Amino acid sequence: MFSCLRPWGASSSYRRVPGGPEAQVKLIGPGRRGGAVFWPLWVGRGKRAEPTKCSPEKSASFFSKMTYSWFSRIIILGYKKPLEREDLFELNESDSSYIVCPIFEKQWRKEVLRNQERQKVKASFHKEAHTRKPSLLYALWNTFKFVLIQVALFKVFADILSFTSPLIMKQLIIFCEHRPDFGWSGYGYALVLFVVVFLQTLILQQYQRFNMLTSAKIKTAVIGLIYKKALLLSNVSRKKFSTGEIINLMSADAQQLMDLTANLNLLWSAPFQILMAISLLWQELGPAVLAGVAVLVFVIPINALVATRVKRLKKSQTKNKDKQIKLLNEILHGIKILKLYAWEPSYKKKIIEIREEELEIQKSAGYLAVFSMLTLTCIPFLVSLATFGIYFLLDEGNILTATKVFTSMSLFNILRLPLFDLPTVISAVVQARISLGRLEDFLNTEELLPQNIDTNYIGDHAIGFTNASFSWDKTGIPVLKDLNIKIPEGALVAVVGQVGSGKSSVLSAILGEMEKLTGVVQRKGSVAYVSQQAWIQNCILQENILFGSIMQKQFYERVLEACALLPDLAQLPNGDQTEIGEKGVNISGGQKHRVSLARAVYSGADIYLLDDPLSAVDVHVGKQLFEKVIGSSGILKGKTRILVTHNLTLLPQMDLVVVMESGRIAQVGTYQELLSETKSLTHLLQAFSQQEKAHALERVSVINSRTILKDQILEQNDRPSLDQGKQFSMKKERIPVGGYLHAFGWLWVWLSVATYLGQNLVGIGQNLWLSAWVKETKHVNEFTEWKKIRSNKLNIYGLLGLMQGLFVCSGAYVLTRGSLAASRTLHAQLLNNVLHLPLQFFETNPIGQIINRFTKDMFIIDMRFHYYLRTWVNCTLDVVGTILVIVGAFPLFILGVIPLVFLYFTIQRYYVASSRQIRRLAGASRSPVISHFSETLSGVSTIRAFGHEQRFIQQNKEVVNENLVCFYNNVISNRWLSVRLEFLGNLMVFFAALLAVLAGSSIDSAIVGLSISYALNITQSLNFWVRKACEIETNAVSIERVCEYENMDKEAPWIMSKRPPPQWPNKGIVEFINYQARYRDDLGLALQDITFQTHGEEKIGIVGRTGAGKSTLSNCLFRIVERSGGKIIIDGIDISTIGLHDLRGKLNIIPQDPVLFSGTLQMNLDPLDEYSDSELWEVLELCHLKEFVQSLPKKLLHEISEGGENLSVGQRQLVCLARALLRKKKILILDEATASIDFETDNLVQTTIRKEFSDCTILTIAHRLRSIIDSNRVLVLDSGRIIEFETPQNLICQKGIFFEMLTEAGLTQDSGTEDK
Repeated sequence: MFSCLRPWGASSSYRRVPGGPEAQVKLIGPGRRGGAVFWPLWVGRGKRAEPTKCSPEKSASFFSKMTYSWFSRIIILGYKKPLEREDLFELNESDSSYIVCPIFEKQWRKEVLRNQERQKVKASFHKEAHTRKPSLLYALWNTFKFVLIQVALFKVFADILSFTSPLIMKQLIIFCEHRPDFGWSGYGYALVLFVVVFLQTLILQQYQRFNMLTSAKIKTAVIGLIYKKALLLSNVSRKKFSTGEIINLMSADAQQLMDLTANLNLLWSAPFQILMAISLLWQELGPAVLAGVAVLVFVIPINALVATRVKRLKKSQTKNKDKQIKLLNEILHGIKILKLYAWEPSYKKKIIEIREEELEIQKSAGYLAVFSMLTLTCIPFLVSLATFGIYFLLDEGNILTATKVFTSMSLFNILRLPLFDLPTVISAVVQARISLGRLEDFLNTEELLPQNIDTNYIGDHAIGFTNASFSWDKTGIPVLKDLNIKIPEGALVAVVGQVGSGKSSVLSAILGEMEKLTGVVQRKGSVAYVSQQAWIQNCILQENILFGSIMQKQFYERVLEACALLPDLAQLPNGDQTEIGEKGVNISGGQKHRVSLARAVYSGADIYLLDDPLSAVDVHVGKQLFEKVIGSSGILKGKTRILVTHNLTLLPQMDLVVVMESGRIAQVGTYQELLSETKSLTHLLQAFSQQEKAHALERVSVINSRTILKDQILEQNDRPSLDQGKQFSMKKERIPVGGYLHAFGWLWVWLSVATYLGQNLVGIGQNLWLSAWVKETKHVNEFTEWKKIRSNKLNIYGLLGLMQGLFVCSGAYVLTRGSLAASRTLHAQLLNNVLHLPLQFFETNPIGQIINRFTKDMFIIDMRFHYYLRTWVNCTLDVVGTILVIVGAFPLFILGVIPLVFLYFTIQRYYVASSRQIRRLAGASRSPVISHFSETLSGVSTIRAFGHEQRFIQQNKEVVNENLVCFYNNVISNRWLSVRLEFLGNLMVFFAALLAVLAGSSIDSAIVGLSISYALNITQSLNFWVRKACEIETNAVSIERVCEYENMDKEAPWIMSKRPPPQWPNKGIVEFINYQARYRDDLGLALQDITFQTHGEEKIGIVGRTGAGKSTLSNCLFRIVERSGGKIIIDGIDISTIGLHDLRGKLNIIPQDPVLFSGTLQMNLDPLDEYSDSELWEVLELCHLKEFVQSLPKKLLHEISEGGENLSVGQRQLVCLARALLRKKKILILDEATASIDFETDNLVQTTIRKEFSDCTILTIAHRLRSIIDSNRVLVLDSGRIIEFETPQNLICQKGIFFEMLTEAGLTQDSGTEDK
C-alpha cells in the first residue's frame, strides 16, 4: 500500500526553457497558470488576473469587526451595480489554499508514517495484525485543532448567554407582578435584557464566521489532497476509481466533510444546552422536570434508529449518484455516437432507471423525515405536558404562575433548537463517516512506484530494458515480456507491429506507467510524450504549446513552422490566441496531434516518445513533420526519439527498428539488418508492398469550414459556465419558483400551506391557552376550584398538542410527495432537453457544466429547495404571529414596529441585491474547479511524462482559491445581515420589555410573559426569514439552469407523423439537389449548391483539400447540420420530412473517433439488445477480433473500462467496425474508419468492408487515397462546392485537383499503370 503522497522530484519543481540541449532551467513561479481555462471567470480571454481588493478586515476597528461594518462597502456597491469578481475582498493570507493545502499535506504524511510504525509494532507482537488505514480525521484534527478550539469557545459563550435572557425575563415578570415603588429596576431589567441579547448576537455571529470558514478550509485541504493523489494513481487504482467517482469524491464527499465541520460543535453543544435547560427547569418546577427528561430519553434512541436507517439509505444513494455521474459523463463524451446511431432512447432509459432507484431512496428518506419532524416539533410540547402534569401530581398545591410558565416555556423553546439540531448533526456524522471511508480508501490506494524505472541512470544509453516484464497491475498477466534492449542517446527508433502487439505499452513502460514485474528499466534525461489520442487543454492554443515553459519567440516560431501549424493559425480567428474548446472540440484530429507534437518539441526534453503522431495528418504534412521535426535533419536531431508507427516507408531512415509481437520484442536492428536477416519485417513489408508509396496515410487534417465555424461559435459562446455568474448578476430575471411549484403540483402546494398554517395557529393557540390559564389561576380563591379546572386546562393543552402533531405529520408527508413529483418531473425534462440538443451545443459548451446540472443543481432541487420553501413559509407565519400577539398585548408596540419594518426591508433590499450576485459568482467559480480536475484526469499520463505535476497542483490551488474567495465574501455578507437583523429583533425585545414596565399595573403579568417570550423568539425568525428568502432566490438559479435548455433550439423530432416504409432504403440512391448548409444563421455557407446523385450499390469516394467540406457533407446526411436550402433525397424520400431516428436508424457509419462506453463488450456492440450471440461472434470474426475476445475470461461479457481504456485504440476501432457490420444498412458512410490500425489489419478490414457491404451504397471520406482508387466514382470538394465528380481514371486523365492530390501522395504512377 502506497498511501503516502511522496514529495515531488526535482523535475517537477522546474520549468524547462526550450531551445535545445543547452537550454537553462528556471524555477516555476508560484502564480504560473497553464492556460486561459484556469483563469478566473472575471478575467477576459487572453488576459492575466490582476490582484483584487485586499480585505480591510485586519485593519478594521474592534467594533467594525464585531458588527462587520467593514463589509458595508461591498453591500452598498452590490446594490448600486452588478458585482464582478474584482469587486470582492480577498482572503486573509492564512485562509488561502496556498497556505492551507501544504500544511494539511504535511500532517497527512505524518499520519501515514505513524500508521506504518503502528503496523510494524503490531506485526512484531501478532503474526496477523489487523490492517488499519491512516486516519484522515486525525490528520484534519492535527491541522485545524487550534481554530476548532477557538470556534468552540465562541459557542460556549453564546450558549451561556442564550440562557441568561430567560432568567432576566423571569425577573421582569416578577417586577410586573409585584410593582415595587422604585420603578427604575424595571427599566434596568429591560436594558440588561437588551444588552445580553445583543452581546449574544455579536458572539454568535463571530462563531458562525469562524465556523463556516474553517469548514471551507477543511474542504479546500481535502480537495488539494485528492487532486495530488489523482496525479499519482497507479493503473490498478484508476480501474478501481473511474473519473466520475474521483470527481464525486472531490465534490460530494469533500462537501460532506465541510457540512460535518459546520455542525461539529453541535455534538457537544446540543447536550450541553439540553442539560442547562433541564437544570434551570428543575429550579422552576423541581423533580417534575424528570418527566420531561424521561420523554427525551425515550425519543432520542428512536431518532438514533432513524439515523441508522438514513445511513444505509445515504450509502445506497451515493452509489446511485456515482453510477449516474459515470454514465452521464460517458454519454456526453460519446454524444455524437449516440446521435449517429440513434441510441438516445436506450441510454435515456438507463439514466431513468438509475434515477428511479434514487427517487425510491429519497422517498424512504422523506417518510423517515415525517417521523423526525413529528418528534422534533412535538418534543418541546411533550416535555412541557409531561412536566406540568407531573408537577401537579407531585403536589396538589402546586399552581402555575406567570413566572414559572413563561420562564419554563422560554427554556423549552431554547430546548427545541438543540433537539432539532442533534439529529441533523447525527445525520451529518453518519454521512461524513461514509465519505471519510471513501476518501480514505482513495487516499490509501496504490500509487505508481518510483522504482518502476531508474531515472538516475548516467550511463551510455538513453533507455535500457534488461529482462523486463510489465503488467497493468501487479497480479495481472504480463503485457510486455522479457524486454532486452539498449537505445543509444540521440537514436531515432521505430516501434512497429500489429494491433495489440504492445507498441504503445512500450512507451508506457518507459514512462513508468506500468507495473514492473521483473527486470531493470533505465532512463536518462527528461521526457516529452505525444500520446496516441492527443490531449488538448481548454485554453488558448499558445498555452497548449508552451505548456508552462517560458516564451522564447524565435524558437516558438520555429516550432510552429516545423509542425506545419502556421497555415492553421492564419485561418483561426485569433491565431495562436484562439481559445481551444474542451478536449479540442473546435480543431480537427490532425491539428490536435500537431499541437500535441509542438508541445513536446517546444519542451526541449532529452527523450521524445511519439505514439503514432503521423497517423492523423495528410501525406505532405506527414512528410514535413518527419523531415523538419522527427527525422535526422529535423528540429529534434541529436535527441533520442522513439516513434510508434504503422508507416513502414519511414523505416529505412531509422537508426533502429523494434518489431513487437505478442508483447515481446521479436527483432531489433537497423532496417537493412532486419530485412536481410529475419522474416518478421519481410513479412510485414510483403503485406504492404503495393502500399509503400502511399503508406504515409493520405489523411487530410481538416481545418474545414466546420472547424472554423465552430471556432467562431466558441469565441462567442464558449465557457458559459465561467461567465455565468456575471451574466446572471446583470439581468433581473424572474425567479422560476413558479416552475418548481408547477412541477410540485398545485394540490400539494395548497395542502402544504394549509398544514403549516394550521400548525402555526395551533402553536399560538397553545401559548394563548397557557396565558389564559395562568391569568385565571390568580382569581381562583379556593383550592378545590383550582383542582377542578387544572385537569380540564391540561386536557385541552394536550389536545392542542395532538392537533399540532397531526398537522406536522400531514405537512411532512405532503412535502415529501410534492418534492418527489417535482424532482422526477424536472429531471425528466432536463434529460429529455439535453438529449434533443443539437451536436453543435455539446461542441461549444463544457461537459462539466452540463454534468453540473444533473449533479449539483438536481441535488439542490431534490434535497434543499423544498426545505427552504417550507422554512420560509414557517418563518413568515412565525413573524406575523409574533407581531400580532405583541401588538394585541401592547397596541403601542405598533409605533416601534413600523420604523423597524422600514429598516428591515431596507437592509433586506441591500443584502439580497448583493448576496444574490456573490452567491452566483460563487456558483460560477465551482465549474472551473470541476473542469480543471476532469481535464487533469484525462491527461494525467501526459502531465506525469512532462513532470508538470507541481504546476498543475498550483493551478488547482488557484481555481479552488477563487471559489474560496467567493465563499468568504458570501459568509461575511450573511454575518453582516445577521448582526443587523438580530439587532432589530433585539430592539423589538427591548420595546416589548419597556412597554411592559411603562404599562404598570394596567396589564397582567401573564400577558407580559407571553409578549416578551414571543419577542425573544422573533430575532431568530427574522434572521431566518431573510436568509431563506435569499436562499430561495439564489437556489432558484438551479431550477433556472435545469429549465434553461427548454428554450434552446432543439434538433428536429426523433419520430414524426410521416414515417418511411420499414424496408427503406432498399436501393441506396442518394441525391443532393441544390443543397446548401451553414452551421449558424449569421455565418457563411459551409456547403454551396451541392448537386449530385449516386446509383444504387455504388461506391463513392469523397476527397478534398483542407476546408473542402467533406465532414460537413456526412453531417448533413445525418442531419447533424440542417439544410439552408435545397434537399437530400434517399430512395425517393426527402430526409427533412421524416424524424431523425427514422433517418439515422436507417443509415450506417463507421466514425473517426472510436468511442466505447463502460459496460460489457456485448453492450457496446449491441446496446439495444437486438442481435443474438451467434451474430455477435460472426461480426467479431469478420473484424478479426474473435480470437482476441475468445482469449478473454468473460468473452462477450468482458468489462470495458471507462472510455475503453483497457483496449488498444486499434481494437476500439475494430469494435466500432463490428457495430457497423451488425447494423448492415443499405447506405454506409466511412469517416477515417481505419485510422488507428496497422496496415495488415487495414487490408483485411478493407476486404471485409468490400465483401460484406458489396450490396450497399458506400460513401467514403478518403484519408487513404489508395482505399478509394477502386471506387466507382470520386467526388472532389473545394470550399464547399463540387469541383469534380467522375471515375478515378477519368479524373486522373483530367489532371485536376484529384490528380494533384494523387501526385502528392506518390500514387499517380501506380494509378496510371493500373489505368493502362
